[in-house]
Amino acid sequence: MKGKLFAFMATILTLSACKTADISQVPRADIREIVNSSDVTLVDVRIPEQYEAGTARGAVNIPLAEIQNNINSLKGKKVVVFCNMGIQADQAMEILKKNGVEAYDGTTWKNVKAIQDEKKFTK
Repeated sequence: MKGKLFAFMATILTLSACKTADISQVPRADIREIVNSSDVTLVDVRIPEQYEAGTARGAVNIPLAEIQNNINSLKGKKVVVFCNMGIQADQAMEILKKNGVEAYDGTTWKNVKAIQDEKKFTK
């Protein structure tokens, strides 16, 4: 029994020693801070009809299908992308980051709007 316990403990120690990075040391962006930043560009990647039905304050509409064609206008900006459920926002993030744009995932337009409203009510 002691031998099995020792082997188990040795395995645990070996696995924990194989960490390649300490994720606690990786800085995480606070989406609340970014959404409320004065230099952020909020991008709603839904189709125009959805955008017109409701979006976050100050957001521009660049549908996912047009993101690639708008890379140059977004370069050098801090961009938060969002949609209805987060799926298109994830796809937009992939395209933007691959093209060197500083992009953050706001997930849904309701999430971004709630963050904006939270700041408005806490003042």
